[in-house]
Amino acid sequence: MYFTDRGIEELARRRGDEEVTLEWLADQLRTFVDLNPDFEVPVERLATWLARLDDEEDDEGDGGEGEGDGGEGEGPLATP
Repeated sequence: MYFTDRGIEELARRRGDEEVTLEWLADQLRTFVDLNPDFEVPVERLATWLARLDDEEDDEGDGGEGEGDGGEGEGPLATP
């Protein structure tokens, strides 16, 4: 188990039955970045990855993941 899995597991355990909108999630991410500016890049990468989840299915076979995201590596979560 990765260290980050503990936070994810806590989130699922404490709030897993709740339903939220993506707008609410976006607002929470903005607030988190305002309070923790050092996490701006990872939060932006997570948001981009979530926003493009459906695109990955459409992009298969035409160049792969991460194309046009401006970073190096594979996918929006790769370290430039």
